[in-house]
Amino acid sequence: MTALTENLNEKVEALRCWFRQHKGVAVAFSGGVDSSLVLKIAVDELGGDSVLAVMAISPSLPTRDRNEALRVAAEIGVTVEMIDTQETQDPRYQANPANRCYYCKEHVYGDVATLAAGREIPMVVDGMNREDTLDVRPGRAAAMKQGVRSPLSELGFSKDEVRAAARSLGLPNWNKPAAACLASRVAYGLPVSDGLLSRIERAEDVLHALGFNESRVRHHGDVARIEVPISEHRRMAEMGQAVAAEIRRFGWQYVTLDLDGLQHGSMNRVLGKKQS
Repeated sequence: MTALTENLNEKVEALRCWFRQHKGVAVAFSGGVDSSLVLKIAVDELGGDSVLAVMAISPSLPTRDRNEALRVAAEIGVTVEMIDTQETQDPRYQANPANRCYYCKEHVYGDVATLAAGREIPMVVDGMNREDTLDVRPGRAAAMKQGVRSPLSELGFSKDEVRAAARSLGLPNWNKPAAACLASRVAYGLPVSDGLLSRIERAEDVLHALGFNESRVRHHGDVARIEVPISEHRRMAEMGQAVAAEIRRFGWQYVTLDLDGLQHGSMNRVLGKKQS
C-alpha cells in the first residue's frame, strides 16, 4: 500500500466519521462524481431513511445529465427528489453577469434548504472539493449564506482523490468528465433565456450523436464556438461542413472550432482568473 493510498483511506474513513456525527442530511445532488461520493458515503453511514437526495431541475440542466444522475442514484440505492428551480426566470440571472452562478445557487440552495427544513433534516451538504475553492465559484457565497456544508472540501479531498475513492466504492461515474450547466456556455453579458439554453442543448446533442462525447457549444451572439479535445480536431475538420450545417439549424450564423481545444470554464478567461 502506497503512502497516497494510505492517506486516501484515512480521508475516506474521516468522511465516514464526519457523517456519523450527524443524524440526517440533505445532499444537493448533481450526478457528478463529487456529489455522488458524498451521497454514497452518507447513505452507507446514516442509512437511506436519514438521507434526502435533492436534484435541481431547470432548463440549464441537460436532459442526458439528469438521466445519468438518476441512474447513479439508483445504483447507490436512493430515490432522488427533483425540484423545479426558477433561476432562469430571475432577471439577475438572465442578465448573465460574471456572478450569474451566485443567483443560480441562491435559488437552488434556498429551495433545497427549504425542502430539508420541511422534512426536519438539519443539514444540507454539497460536493465541493478542495480544488473548487481555488476556482471562480460565485455560487459558493450562496452556499455559505444558506449554511451548506462541504465535507469533501473540509477534509481536504482533491479531485483525483474523489475519483479514486469513487472508483474504489464502485461508483459508475468515477471517471465522468467535469460538467457545468448550459448557461456556462453563454458569453458573459449576453442574455440567458430558456430558448437559448434549449438551442445549446440540442446543438451539443448533435455533437454527442456524432461521437464527440466531450464537447461544448459556446454562444457568442451570431457565433457558435465549438470546443472538443485537440485529439478530436482532425475528425472534426473532416466533418466540418456537415457539422456547421447542423449547428446553423439552431440559429447561429457562424460556426467555429476553437483551436485551443476543450477548455473547462473557458468563458472565465475574460475575468483574468483561474479556469474551472
